[in-house]
Amino acid sequence: MLGRLHLIRHGEVLNPDRLVYADLAGFHLGERGRAEAAAIAAYLAAEPIEVIAVSPLERAVESAAPLAARLGLPLLIDDRLTEWRLLNRWAGVVWEDLAVRFPGEVEAYLTHAADLAFSPESLDAVATRLAAVVDDLGRAHPHGVAAVVSHQDPIQALRLALTGRPLADLPIDKPRHGAVLTLEAGEPWTETSRWHPPAPV
Repeated sequence: MLGRLHLIRHGEVLNPDRLVYADLAGFHLGERGRAEAAAIAAYLAAEPIEVIAVSPLERAVESAAPLAARLGLPLLIDDRLTEWRLLNRWAGVVWEDLAVRFPGEVEAYLTHAADLAFSPESLDAVATRLAAVVDDLGRAHPHGVAAVVSHQDPIQALRLALTGRPLADLPIDKPRHGAVLTLEAGEPWTETSRWHPPAPV
């Protein structure tokens, strides 16, 4: 088992059309997102991180790159850290149009995300695949420190699963763009700190 885990949500994406980008290609960090990625690297620069595992999606890789460069580590791309596949159902649709295109689905997502019959992937499956990544990292780096860079709902699902909270708590206190949640190993894990990049001036 790892000793410490930093869960990192990617930085803000350039998305002027307010599309659900899910796992669509071509969605990169915007100016603020790049600043958030640089701030993450500065924040974690003194941490003895041994491995950085990252979602294959561009916004996650771009968020992890400054940290990897600062620490002199390669990025471990892991498909299991990708976005919740629920969003693939809505991909390419403007957020404000979802209520018309998919009646009732956004409301269900906001109120009982752990039980969505229409989702191609359950929230429990998301938590399970991310937890498997953490288990693998722990076997490769026992008692070590790892960083995992992923997306809001997957990070939140993993956070809940590791700390022994119900997945029904998904909407509560979600990590913002660029957030770093630090967990210490145990049964369950303990969240010891939560950091956000400074707001732009």
